Formats: sequence, C-alpha cells, structure tokens
Amino acid sequence: MAKVELERIYSIRLRQKMKKYPRWLRAKKSMKYIRKFLSRHLKVEPENIKIDTALNEKIWERPEKPPTRIRIRAVKFDDGIVEVELAQ
Repeated sequence: MAKVELERIYSIRLRQKMKKYPRWLRAKKSMKYIRKFLSRHLKVEPENIKIDTALNEKIWERPEKPPTRIRIRAVKFDDGIVEVELAQ
C-alpha cells in the first residue's frame, strides 16, 4: 500500500481557457486541461493521474458548457500516482 505524500485542494478556472474552443470540443479539452494543470502543479506525468468517475461525469454533464470553475481534491502517493476527485 502506497503512503500519502501530498494532499491538496485546487480550484481550477475553466471559463477563459475553454471559450476559445468550439462547443463540441469543450468537455474533452477541459479534461485534458485538468490533467495538464495537475501534472504541472504536482510534478507527475499526465499518465499517472487517475480521475474519479464523479469528476468525469460532472464535466460531461453538459459537454458543450462544462463548469466554469471546479474544485478538486488531489492526493499524491509516494509511488507517483495521483488520485483526483471532486472536493466538497
């Protein structure tokens, strides 16, 4: 079992980043941006980020209009894996 190395809560603003893409691409680009944001802040590869299904469903609820801001909880383990879920 891997130990928890770091646990943080982030508020990611998606509004301005996603406005430049066509509507049919916004949810997909939002997911990629969340991975990129976390890899930059937690210093891991994007392949090592595991996104919770609740977060995925929240983004894909309305694919053409994803949330403008989303709060997430990221937990980094000592083996380099990051688990991401919605923050309460």
